[in-house]
Amino acid sequence: MKSIRRLYFYLVAFISLEVVAWGLIRLLRSVVSRTISGGAEMLAQALALILVGVPIFLIHWLWGQKASAQEEEEKSASLRAVYLYAILFATLIPVVQNILAFIDRWLVELAGLGVESAFSIFRDQSLADNLIAIVINLPLAAYFWNVLRTDWATLNERKNFSDIRRLYRYIWMLYGLLMTVFGVQQILGFLIYLPGDMVGQLGRANLVNGSALLVIGVPVWVSSWRVIQDSLADPAEMDSNLRLGILYILALGGVVTVVSAAANLVKTVMMQLLGADWSLQFFVQQLGRSISIGVPLGVVWAYYGFWLNRHIEAVGEKVRQAGMKRLYNYLLALIGLVVAIVGVAALIEFVIDMVTANILLTDDFQRTRLANAIAALVVGLPLWLMTWRPMQAEALARGELGDHARRSSLRKTYLYLVLFASVIGVMTSAVGLVYQLIRVVLTGETGSNFVNTLLNTLQLLLLFSVVMIYHLSVLRGDGASMADTLTEKQSAFSLLLVDSGNGIAGAVQAALAKAGATMRVMVTTPDQKPEGDFSALIVSGATAVNAPEWIRSFGGSRIIVQDEANNLVWAEDAGQAAESVQRLAEGQEIQKKKQASPAWMYVVYVFAALFAIELFFLVLAIGISTLTGF
Repeated sequence: MKSIRRLYFYLVAFISLEVVAWGLIRLLRSVVSRTISGGAEMLAQALALILVGVPIFLIHWLWGQKASAQEEEEKSASLRAVYLYAILFATLIPVVQNILAFIDRWLVELAGLGVESAFSIFRDQSLADNLIAIVINLPLAAYFWNVLRTDWATLNERKNFSDIRRLYRYIWMLYGLLMTVFGVQQILGFLIYLPGDMVGQLGRANLVNGSALLVIGVPVWVSSWRVIQDSLADPAEMDSNLRLGILYILALGGVVTVVSAAANLVKTVMMQLLGADWSLQFFVQQLGRSISIGVPLGVVWAYYGFWLNRHIEAVGEKVRQAGMKRLYNYLLALIGLVVAIVGVAALIEFVIDMVTANILLTDDFQRTRLANAIAALVVGLPLWLMTWRPMQAEALARGELGDHARRSSLRKTYLYLVLFASVIGVMTSAVGLVYQLIRVVLTGETGSNFVNTLLNTLQLLLLFSVVMIYHLSVLRGDGASMADTLTEKQSAFSLLLVDSGNGIAGAVQAALAKAGATMRVMVTTPDQKPEGDFSALIVSGATAVNAPEWIRSFGGSRIIVQDEANNLVWAEDAGQAAESVQRLAEGQEIQKKKQASPAWMYVVYVFAALFAIELFFLVLAIGISTLTGF
């Protein structure tokens, strides 16, 4: 209930403050500069926003301040931290953007270019517009920064605020990094275009706009990254999953973009070698697009890949280190395999078309087909080999590291995903092949493209079959190695089952038999202590509560199975125990313990993570295409 109330008050306070702030900005802009927002209608809208927003904001914000002063729970609540850091971000971003707008237009004018050469979102603004936005947002940011400092000084429990602050810092770092990358891209594009006749207004505009991005982006990125690095003295910051996730995304984002840029570079070179009718200027322009994107993202890949390795090495435990590297390697291996398969299929298809249809490299369409196929193969195959071979060597190794590698859910996900795709490919190709043969038998007509279609379908069938057979052999090898290792370990393990007469012992035995367990199992009763040493003991919950001395003093692992004993409630932690007591006091039934997520849910989580990474790449691509048209 408190969380819902807290969400309501802080959400309304956030929205109403933004309404007031931008109402004030529109009001002052309408008064100072009529070129953009003059007129009675705009003035009335601004006044309405202010007059309605101010009292609503004060009511809800003052409630938050009062509740925070009275209760420690309210002061340290995650929603309060989210509100304060969100409003700080929402007020500082307009400050940075308006400074960027002013610098961009100033540099454009200094270079002797028209204001239309500036970024499109800044062209219709004036110095007064930028100053007004800064003057309104900066004091608000200073006020909430002071509130944050006061809260930090008086907090007893800081975990919630630390988590939100960490996210806040990384958002600023990513914001500054993206501006820096795009700024470098613009400048590199200008420099690579320099040998041609592109040193006109368009080329200088790229140089000026890129310089403006660097003037703002580099300080934001460097300062925020330095704050993040300095905070690593705190173990909570060093062990943060957010830090690991950001490093993964930046390293993966960098390598995928570099691979894409490399493929475009190879394609451009191949088109020129195959005799494309390109001028030197156009050829350099195409090279420049790939290089200007690949170089800054390559630096990002190298730099954050270095820190990702440092982060993984700091873990210390070898098994955990290897597990943290697998996600990175298997994702790249999957990307490399897909690109390589596409390249091989396209190259063979092109050769078949040349032989059966007498296709010659006389037009840009055919040159583009061949260049795309070679580029995909040249880039995809090395990427797959570089990432798959270390993972395969790790899985083939003997010992604990090899066992963990073979049992890795990431490895199984990769193998089964490739198997699934290849089986579908084999099935689809086989259906197409059989269809063509049956159609010829039934109709007696082959048609002009029969041989071409048959050969292309056959090559896809063979290609998918090779991929399927290879990965199936890898999966079977993993299974055989795991079976031998697990059998050896289970044979040395002894289990003691305490039969309380409630059927749990029999159920456990049936489950072990179904799983094919080879461990030694002995059944006893609570009143009878067996002779010998055992590795583990399984007992029902009701028996464990009133266990005899020999069970309480058992030296091995004790596994307790929950049962339906009267007046016996199992709580996972103190919070759940408190909730159960409260429900009892209110005359309600106690909720049963939640079941663990089914296995298929973990597959959903994997695909959700892949989708999140894909979304990041999409946003990055949109940003690049917006600035470069690439």
